[in-house]
Amino acid sequence: MVNLRLGVNIDHVATIRNARGGEHPDPVRAAEMAAAAGADGITAHLREDRRHIRDHDIERLMGEMSLPLNLEMAATEEMLAIALRHRPHAVCIVPERREEVTTEGGLDAAGQHNHLKPFVSRLADAGIRVSLFINADRVQLKAAVSLGAPVVELHTGAYAHAGDAKDAAKIDAEFQRLANGAREGFALGLEVHAGHGLTFDNVTPVAALREIRELNIGHFLIGEAIFDGLPATIRRMRDLMDQARAPKREA
Repeated sequence: MVNLRLGVNIDHVATIRNARGGEHPDPVRAAEMAAAAGADGITAHLREDRRHIRDHDIERLMGEMSLPLNLEMAATEEMLAIALRHRPHAVCIVPERREEVTTEGGLDAAGQHNHLKPFVSRLADAGIRVSLFINADRVQLKAAVSLGAPVVELHTGAYAHAGDAKDAAKIDAEFQRLANGAREGFALGLEVHAGHGLTFDNVTPVAALREIRELNIGHFLIGEAIFDGLPATIRRMRDLMDQARAPKREA
């Protein structure tokens, strides 16, 4: 069985903290609990407006945490300087608009090739694993290869939203698009990750795609933790992922 890694996004622990100010709840404590519960890495998105994760959180995560940090960031000079200063294990370049509530789609790696190229190169030169958050689209996958990014994270939002709407035809179409994208990305030599909107109810088919090596999940886990606790919630997600990857037994 090829191990499927789980990256836990702790952004929305910081969202709750920032609602009232102060230091509680502490996203670094959440990261430590995630590690103990079976997470393989921690993801944090340092947005330009600092709406959830803040600079000090990144400093503490790098200094206090045992798991590798995947820093999500926009392709700006400010964010590049922060990444080069802290040198996290990985940087995932994502699209970002100040007015959006959450990331609404994949990065246009093809259309922004010339803008993105120096960011990918400088991060790679610093020994940081670079990934691009893109839609499962052939043009975007080939653009990732052209840019020299070794990893892509496929945006699973359309698949997740189709499930929320109970649209069976749309669920199937979006899942097939993800499956095709994962296969093509793997064939192109990319390491394929996936994330956005994944839950207990929809994660199994995505986790079963053998070409995918990592899932990054955040908002759902933090939300469920309100009811069941963060360790139990992460362990359940970990179990569902492992079951999806387990070898099928013949009848």
